[in-house]
Amino acid sequence: MANQPEKEKDAAEPKKEGAAAPKKKIKRHVAQGIVHVQNTFNNTIVTVTDLTGNVISWASAGHLKFRGAKKSTPFASQVTAAAAMENAVKAGLREVKVFVKGPGFGRESAIRAIARSGVRIALIKDVTGVPHNGCRPRKIRRI
Repeated sequence: MANQPEKEKDAAEPKKEGAAAPKKKIKRHVAQGIVHVQNTFNNTIVTVTDLTGNVISWASAGHLKFRGAKKSTPFASQVTAAAAMENAVKAGLREVKVFVKGPGFGRESAIRAIARSGVRIALIKDVTGVPHNGCRPRKIRRI
């Protein structure tokens, strides 16, 4: 193997023009959409989609620099919903259906922020999961 000449990496392959060119961002114009508000005890995530489920914009309390216990406050939920709706309104959103999920504290304030953004709310629905029969109980203790 010592007799073989070393291969030059860059000399053998010509460089491609435009291989690293950034993709052009597609501007969408969506009139109707769905807003999913997931509100847990630790965070709030707001996702705005079109009617087929393609994401238009999203925001979370952690993404907006809320940390620790401040992430689960109603104010953080309000700011998160307003930030997600700001980008969606720029995409031409005018009417939304709101699906709220989770037991968190900022559910109402998120809905108020969505209404304040200038879009018409056609539907508000709670889609929080409900257990059918709960968790399996512990086995019986025998003494």
